[in-house]
Amino acid sequence: MALATLGILSIGDMGLGVARLLLNNNFRVISNASDRGQATQDRAKKNDVDLVSTDVELCNNADYILSIVPPRDAIATAQRIATAASSIGSKARANPLYFLDLNAISPRAAREIDDILSQRSSNVRFIDGGIIGGPPKKKDDGNWYRPSIPTSGPHRLSEAQPHGGKLAETLNIKHVNDDIGSASGLKMCFASMSKGFTAIAISSFTTAHNLGVLGHLRAEMDEHAPGNRARAEKSLTAMPPKAYRWVNEMEYIAETFEADGGFSKDESPFRDFARIYDLVANGTELGNEVTEGRKRGTNADDVAKLVAEGTERRKLKED
Repeated sequence: MALATLGILSIGDMGLGVARLLLNNNFRVISNASDRGQATQDRAKKNDVDLVSTDVELCNNADYILSIVPPRDAIATAQRIATAASSIGSKARANPLYFLDLNAISPRAAREIDDILSQRSSNVRFIDGGIIGGPPKKKDDGNWYRPSIPTSGPHRLSEAQPHGGKLAETLNIKHVNDDIGSASGLKMCFASMSKGFTAIAISSFTTAHNLGVLGHLRAEMDEHAPGNRARAEKSLTAMPPKAYRWVNEMEYIAETFEADGGFSKDESPFRDFARIYDLVANGTELGNEVTEGRKRGTNADDVAKLVAEGTERRKLKED
């Protein structure tokens, strides 16, 4: 018998990795993929994720709900669950339903989600969180790679029922403090350095490509900053399928640095980084890439070439 049932919205790359980790540790995983494409539904079924047809059914069957969606959908997802949990069809519960937002959002957005849930349903407890690292993955030795999941707020997953302690241990959860927004803010601070670096690498490698000096840039990096060369190459090739998600993430980082860091809009580059990722996602062939079945942008030269082509098309269109 499963220790507890977790609803995951949605079963993308990260959601699927988390689902596999949970299933491997005797938890049941369910999801409502009725509004998702056939590929997502097939992915869920293939990996033993039980599908339900409505959010009400999801809430009625889940002990915990993990929201793992693109940042732009985080608030709307919380609104969906708040509506379902307070609907006429929702069942009486022995324990509260725990809603963990694990999305890349700002502290302000986390507090908004807390307000949405607390105002709509007294039987839902909110935990602010974020995921730092890649999707969970089983290693060759049988152990699991697990990202870090910082959480914050007045409710601790380790104290929840049923089996919150085991769940927190399985997910590698570390409770930061009792303030809503702290965990989301920590995620923003971390992401600013990783994905901000990638945005700079896009600009640098594309410009070097246009100038015909990309090979020389690599040589100088190898001599003076070899770690940055390797990091740039890796981040550029991993970025294309995720660029559309990172548009809103950059905007949330900017909001965090302005509201919580005290910086003015003129002192934060992250709104400009959002435009770079928007260009990649919507103005280049790289925007068509998906994690499964990569075709373009599998090396840094191709990323630079395609982004350069995108900027040239935009220039011609504007002229």
